Amino acid sequence: MSKAVAAAATWLTSCRSWKLNLLLLIAGGLNVFAFEPYGFWQIQTLGLALLFIVLLAPAPEQQSYRRVMLQSGLYSFAWLTTSISWLVIAMSRYGGMPWPLAVLALIVLTLFLSLYSAAFAALSLYLRRRFALSRLQVLLSIFPAVWMLTEWCKGWMFTGFPWAIAGYAHTNSPLAAYAPVAGVYGLSLLAAMLAALLATTLLPAVSRRTRWAALAGIAVLLLSGAALHEVRWTQPLGNTLQVRLLQGNVDQDLKFQQERLNDSLRLYFDMITAAPADLIATPETALPTLSSMLPEDYLPRINAFAQQSGSTVLLGLGVQDAADKYSNSLLGFSPQYKARAYRYDKHHLLPFGEFIPFGFRWFVKLMHIPIGDFSGAGLYQMPMAVKDQFVMPDICYESLFGEEIAEQIRVRHAASEAVPSILLNVSNLAWYGDSIAMPQHLQFAQMRVLETGRPLISATNTGATVIIDASARVRQQLPYQQQAVLQGAVQGMQGVTPYIQFGNGLALGVALLLILLAVVARRRGH
Repeated sequence: MSKAVAAAATWLTSCRSWKLNLLLLIAGGLNVFAFEPYGFWQIQTLGLALLFIVLLAPAPEQQSYRRVMLQSGLYSFAWLTTSISWLVIAMSRYGGMPWPLAVLALIVLTLFLSLYSAAFAALSLYLRRRFALSRLQVLLSIFPAVWMLTEWCKGWMFTGFPWAIAGYAHTNSPLAAYAPVAGVYGLSLLAAMLAALLATTLLPAVSRRTRWAALAGIAVLLLSGAALHEVRWTQPLGNTLQVRLLQGNVDQDLKFQQERLNDSLRLYFDMITAAPADLIATPETALPTLSSMLPEDYLPRINAFAQQSGSTVLLGLGVQDAADKYSNSLLGFSPQYKARAYRYDKHHLLPFGEFIPFGFRWFVKLMHIPIGDFSGAGLYQMPMAVKDQFVMPDICYESLFGEEIAEQIRVRHAASEAVPSILLNVSNLAWYGDSIAMPQHLQFAQMRVLETGRPLISATNTGATVIIDASARVRQQLPYQQQAVLQGAVQGMQGVTPYIQFGNGLALGVALLLILLAVVARRRGH
């Protein structure tokens, strides 16, 4: 075994650059199988271990910033391109962009996002050289910490795009139990640590004792995660809600055609009024028109049904507040909101989908991307009261930002008022066809449940329309791309997880501590 490992390590160090780059491209591309609908999280561990070994193999004086940035960038480029390839469907099939331009736009985006991974490699090499760190210090402290920090930066810089970051692959791995403590970025740190420990066992120059210690570290990470899984951070609150989640399955090609507008309005009116429930939720933009363009009696009739049946209805549509101001919203009607409808406006808008980032209007014109600018609301919006529960909505892309959801719960809990007990996501993923975008989005929603200890219900146009319990298990789900209604019961939860209390602070603190310990230990000669 040791001879085989030594031979592999020798091959990596002597391999021609183009072969090594090709290997990293393949390993990065395979990461798509670490996420749903495949769920082989072990592939990510193996791929990251390979990347770490490649970056670590040469002596620091033999490395160049250009080389390590290229190697890490290629790995990330392939990872991202395979994971979000469904963007081509939205841009070409539904956006009217010629498919070669759509592919080019995807490549431009993933090349830009790969700069974070390139920065990871550059900063790691800088720290290695600046403080003369040993290979094990770099592998076990610097690589995991810097990897996590660059993924965290990807989640907020330029409004953030944390799709398919490392931590999301572990909703069903033993590491999942750490999510209520440190969130998805904490899982990214642990995933990189797991890969670093695996890489340590494969290094030819380490002692047998070090290999056994690394194997013990892997066992501790996985077994402690299994033990932590038994901890219950939140407790049931009040009575269960009976919910009806509507999946209209309206073809995206037809949804916004003027002659089809009445069909969509009639479809959702009939689905809403078919039966009462504690909560009835429609998908994002279920009504494919602005509120100002609806028939005058449409919303009053929805409100009348809610008042007469004792139901709460959350309706997705675009709300126009002025000639040039409109938002992606949910309007709520219920006996608890007689004077005025509840309203939630999407606050974290999708770049190149709902607004044009500063300085990129030239790119939108060049790529012929058919978008406009929406107005965003503030982060702190009231959840909606439904019986003895408070339901906190978010719309589509917002479900990727766990720190924002946790922050809203923390603030409400600190004020002891209107503390959300159930999470609701409404989405329209029909833009991406029958692609892996739907199961990926569902996996990210499960991460929000793990982080907050609260159940999540989701109403979507084509899927995934689901009920997820507080342990992140999918209790009920409609088939993709079928018109149907999901009926079920949801139990609200109370209490706060460590992640709600501290947000990303714990993961960031551990990452910075790892770097500090490596530097201090080296200066003291350890």
